[in-house]
Formats: sequence, structure tokens, C-alpha cells
Amino acid sequence: MLTKGKKVKYDFTSILDRNGKDAIAVEHIPIPGAQVKEGFDRIPMWVADMNFSTAPTVVEAMMERVQHPAYGYFDPSEEYYASIIRWQEKRNGVTGLEPEHIGYENGVLGGVISALNVMCSKGDNVLLHSPTYIGFTMSLENNGYHIVHSPLVKDENGVWRMDFEDMEKKIVKNRIHAAVFCSPHNPCGRVWERWEIEKAMELYKKYDVFVISDEIWSDLILEGHKHIPTQSVSEDARNRTVAMYAPSKTFNLAGLMGSYHIIYNTWLRERVLKESSLSHYNAMNVLSMHALVGAYKPEGYEWLDELRQGLTGNVEFACRYIQDHFEGIEVSKPEGTYMLFLDCTKWCEKHGKTMDELLKAGWDVGVAWQDGRGRSHLAGRQTLPWSVPYPHESGVAIQPGAGGIRTVGPLRISCKLKKKS
Repeated sequence: MLTKGKKVKYDFTSILDRNGKDAIAVEHIPIPGAQVKEGFDRIPMWVADMNFSTAPTVVEAMMERVQHPAYGYFDPSEEYYASIIRWQEKRNGVTGLEPEHIGYENGVLGGVISALNVMCSKGDNVLLHSPTYIGFTMSLENNGYHIVHSPLVKDENGVWRMDFEDMEKKIVKNRIHAAVFCSPHNPCGRVWERWEIEKAMELYKKYDVFVISDEIWSDLILEGHKHIPTQSVSEDARNRTVAMYAPSKTFNLAGLMGSYHIIYNTWLRERVLKESSLSHYNAMNVLSMHALVGAYKPEGYEWLDELRQGLTGNVEFACRYIQDHFEGIEVSKPEGTYMLFLDCTKWCEKHGKTMDELLKAGWDVGVAWQDGRGRSHLAGRQTLPWSVPYPHESGVAIQPGAGGIRTVGPLRISCKLKKKS
């Protein structure tokens, strides 16, 4: 196969049939009352996983372990820690990382809550940028924290930026002691430049704000951009930040669980480890450990580089097609992740449709997208987070029309959409 003139080794064009394979992406409808009409495939763009096979070394590593018929209690292996250290050094330029700085988390959201429980008291205000990942919203509110949003703003080129003046006002007014920083940003897809992270961390230092940096998307950087670990921008940032990572988004392993934190500050690390241990359920699965080791093998580096090529092509195609054909739909081209964040406000106004009607019209023909109205300062906007980690070819995906959304042929913006014969 060829991608942009480059010979590729791995398959990022085949469509996986995930029906009957425990995948909520194709077996669950998150919109109450929505149904896919007979004859239409379901395109799972509402949930952040991929329709690509994981790296072969992941399967090989798990299968090798499965061959041994005992799955009792275990400790993380030396290779587990060595794999993370190599990955962080080679992919992100991280130096000075030692095994004791690494700690297991069942998931990034659980790790975020454990860290907040150390940094804050229940009822405290926590600073987040908006639009906000809905998982943060639910997890923080369910655990008794109050979210203070600092809205991202678009510059003259349509690029989402942090509003540092607003951040400072919110920190002072709301007595903020902790902030959750999403890097790269979900759902906007911004890959922050070094100067942006430095400026944010200077603010947090000035007001002694602890930082939890969610960097689960740090591997999925589109071509032409580079991830800068938050902890790397200064010695102070290194010591006031809890960073969260996982191979799950990168290698399509969310069903296995298995995230990890990096914490250099000894006091902070010991407190977070203690907090994470209290439920007794924050324990690693033996297969998720071997999956990470397999993912972080040399072939995994190669697989990821080819994946990034494919995602870059998908994003470029989808954004161009939306801009050329869907008048009134606003989309900013992401720099990382595989998410598109669509603002449908003008389209809905022009066509006299509500967001609920648009959502349902999409689901009627299998366009499985997600409601983005609950993402704080855009709550009054008609927004749609849209996942695009699927094979694409030239063709048409969905077309807004007087009736809402209609299919117009075999798609391949982000996945297969064709009427079954």
C-alpha cells in the first residue's frame, strides 16, 4: 500500500466488522430514542476508539502470556517500566525518568480524581479549559468538585488559544488550587506550543496551583506538529504536575484498561499512590501489562508513525470536505487526536432545525455522532464532537439538506457508510 507516496507496512484501510465483539461503538446508542433505519450501516463516530486493528506486537505479547495457563497475583515487570521509559525518551524527549516516578492507574479519569483528592478538598474549585471533555465534567462533579471554566478562544486564523488573562482572573477570583490541563486538547485537538505551556505554567507557579496534565492523546499528533510534555518546560512544572498517559487511545486498547502517571515530586507522588490504593481496585491486569510492553516494542513505533500518516490524511480530507460542502458548519482543523469538533449553530438556524433534530437525523442513517452542547461555555452552541479514525477514500459521507442529514452514496470520510443491498 502507498500513503502520500510512501510505502506502508500496516493496514489502515480495511474495515473491521466489530458487531458481536463487545464493542459499544457499534452495539450501543447513546442518544435516547434514536434508532438506525434498516439498510444502513452504523458509523461509530461518537466514541473515542478506532476501527483499526491494533499493532501486531500487542496481540503477540498477550498471546505469548496467555499460553501459560496461570494468571495469579503478580507485580509489574522490569520490562514494563523500561518500556515506558524508552517510549517517553524516544517519542517525547523525556530524560531523567526512573521506575519510581511511574505509577499504575486503571484509567486517566480515576488518576485525575486521585490526584485532586490529594490537592483539594471536596467542594473546591478546579480550573479547566472549555470546551471540556465530558469525562472530566462527570468525574469531577460526581466527586464533589466545582469546575471553573476558562474558555479557549479562536485567534484570527481560527486556532484555539488559551486566554491567559481570563485564566489569571479565574484563578484569583475562585481561589483555585488545582487545574486540569488537557494536552493535546480534547475535543479541540490543539497541540500546544512550548511557549503556550510555559506561559500557563508560569501562571500556575505564580498562584501556587497544582496541575494535572492529561496527556493520553500525546502519541496521536498529526504531521507537522510536536507534543511537548507539560513537565518538561521548567523545573517548577516538573515538580507541580501530575502527568497522565496510556497506550489505550494510541493502540486501541481501552477495553483492556491500563494507564499510568508520571510524578517527580516525592511528596506528591506518595500521596497520590496512597489515595489510588485506598479503594483496593486500582490494580493492573496482567494482560494490560503485556499489551503495553508489546505496544512499546520497536514495531509499535513504526506502526504509530504509519497510523499518524493515515489520521492526518483523514483529518485533512474531512475538514476540507466539510468546509466545501456544508455551509454553516464550522470546524477548526485539529493538530492532534482524531476528533473533529463541529459547530452546527449557523446550519441549524439556516435550516430551521434544532440540535436534537439534527442528531436524530444523523442516527437515522447510521451517522453515530455525539452531542457536544454540554461542554461548558459552548452550551448555547450546537456542537458535535466527531471521531474520524477510520479508513477513507474520495467520496461523500453525509450531506446536510432540508431534511436534516441524508446519505448520498458510499462514504469514506471516516468510515464506511453505504446502504446495504
